[in-house]
Amino acid sequence: MTEENNIAEQAYKDLFPESEGYDFSVEYTGRLKSYGGNVSFRTGHMHFKLSRKWYGVSPEIQMGLIQELMLRLLKKKKQTMYIDLYNNFVRSLHISIPKDKTHPILEASFNRINERYFLGLVERPNLRWGQESVRTFGTYDFKTDTITISKIFQDNEEKYLDYIMFHETLHKQRKFFKSGTKTYYHDARFKRLEAVFENGEEIEKELGMVARKARVKAIAGKTIQRIRKPRLFGWF
Repeated sequence: MTEENNIAEQAYKDLFPESEGYDFSVEYTGRLKSYGGNVSFRTGHMHFKLSRKWYGVSPEIQMGLIQELMLRLLKKKKQTMYIDLYNNFVRSLHISIPKDKTHPILEASFNRINERYFLGLVERPNLRWGQESVRTFGTYDFKTDTITISKIFQDNEEKYLDYIMFHETLHKQRKFFKSGTKTYYHDARFKRLEAVFENGEEIEKELGMVARKARVKAIAGKTIQRIRKPRLFGWF
């Protein structure tokens, strides 16, 4: 058994010391995004794929990631020292991640909300536009220190973009916390801090209208494309 596979076996034995019956393998791959990981299961064999960035990270921290993946796969709930180490590692990742992705519109929005609501104390994360999503307005990725905003806000009023940016920056600032086996992102304190945003409740209601308009625009755009599709055969 290789050292990597042994890490997975140790992780399992720490979770279920009285249980046996699984084989394990661990593969480091460049196909997963920064510090990502997943697990697949087939006939008693658990295969873990981890981002290459995990290679060389403390085995104890890797065991925490592997244990989280195991628990998710087996639909079990447990808390271990290794999972705590892993979560602390993820919460600190932003310190070492290069901040080399940005966009003028997004950076201007981040600077506005940072100065007004965070006293300019939050380090700028990576900033990028996502797809024109009408379901997910914004995300914050802890493992890449990246805020991604739906493109539907690229040409909308600043207040909508700033509200989404504020929400995601709160996630960057507060990270997440665990209580027992549960992970909390939108706890009561998060909601109280989010309520500080000026006219936030009103903007929250208006975002539904923004999404509907974007959806209609997208449908109309697809219809026009179908109508304008060039003819490949026929009389000219």
